[in-house]
Amino acid sequence: MCTTYLGAELAARLVATGATIERSLLIRCHPAIEHKTRGNAAVCLHTDADPDRAFKAAQTLVETLAERESSRTNPGVVVAAHNAEAIPDDVGVYSRAAMRTRVTRARALTLIKRHGYRHATWDNGRGVIGALAALGAWHAWDDWTYEQLAYRQAERWGTPRDVAADTVFAAANRWYPTVWDTVDRVANSPVCVPHTPGPVLYGIRGDDPEVLRAVSDAIESEPIDRTHRYMTNQGTDAHLQEVPLADTDNGMCVRTTGRVTRPPETRPGGHVFFELGDGKTSIECAAFEPTKRFRDRVRDLRVGDRLTVCGEVTDKTIKLEKFAVRSLSHSKRVVPTCPDCGRSMESAGAEQGYRCRACGTTAPGKIEEPLDRTLERGWYEVPPVARRHVAKPLIRGGFDAPIHPER
Repeated sequence: MCTTYLGAELAARLVATGATIERSLLIRCHPAIEHKTRGNAAVCLHTDADPDRAFKAAQTLVETLAERESSRTNPGVVVAAHNAEAIPDDVGVYSRAAMRTRVTRARALTLIKRHGYRHATWDNGRGVIGALAALGAWHAWDDWTYEQLAYRQAERWGTPRDVAADTVFAAANRWYPTVWDTVDRVANSPVCVPHTPGPVLYGIRGDDPEVLRAVSDAIESEPIDRTHRYMTNQGTDAHLQEVPLADTDNGMCVRTTGRVTRPPETRPGGHVFFELGDGKTSIECAAFEPTKRFRDRVRDLRVGDRLTVCGEVTDKTIKLEKFAVRSLSHSKRVVPTCPDCGRSMESAGAEQGYRCRACGTTAPGKIEEPLDRTLERGWYEVPPVARRHVAKPLIRGGFDAPIHPER
């Protein structure tokens, strides 16, 4: 099913009873958790609805809409009777943790009990983790973006979507960069239109809700059942922890710095790997095939380049989302060439330099050879077709070096 659709439907039902919705939040929780759902989403409505009525309405919708036959569907609902400004500090701390680390049901349930929140769970109850994280998010974060979602008529769910791609590209071009990740211009893909069989027709992401509405209005498509706008932590890098290279570990999403210690290597499947080190420890970094042209940026790296890299750590490998070139190596050490015959010299033995077999000329050691570099200092990122929900596009700004954004 779709968590955002349930949130939109709940908002509509509460408004129909006379309640108002001050804001709707869409939260993407920690993306490196093995039990995550596809987008690992949770939603929260800030409303003046009666708490008991809201709780019952949410329970009814979960019972009606959730695809309970799936082992990955384990919903949870949490209702707080206070407003967003009264979120307790410990719930805010928990919410931030849920977006960056592994948190447990036990921790969530302890906080729910401590603060007297109404709650309900289904199946193994894991969904309560995200539900409480969404509830506390307003306290945890101050960087918010928006997503305007359009939903399909129910009878069309599971059928091919009818969206005029040319109107999507025209709107995306007109309002870029206020809206971002709407299309991938190089791949010629309207990335705002999903391929899954759920109820979402398209989702427009950006920094100005009125511009998002204008983009949505400019798109020609099949009939829309409803729209709903969320404030969200998408596009904010809320998942990243800045840590030393030695502290990176599986299950983390990190921002860390080191030097290239082994050059890029393209392996079967088109995946590109290199090694990043700090003189004491090292870790593999990878640009996998779905990141497409980003791999060419990675292939341009050379030993000695100093980088800051961002991504999820899995199997002791950082799955790259973006990287910053801090400094470039402009030379490499190579075996000297004989000045007389032009042949490569050979080792004359341990600590004895190099000698030309043909001419007998010698050299004390390797020499520096200049490198012709195409990369520049600054940030590089995966293209829109490969960007995860929570990753921050370079075009949003706030980065500590020049940016080279993908469109």
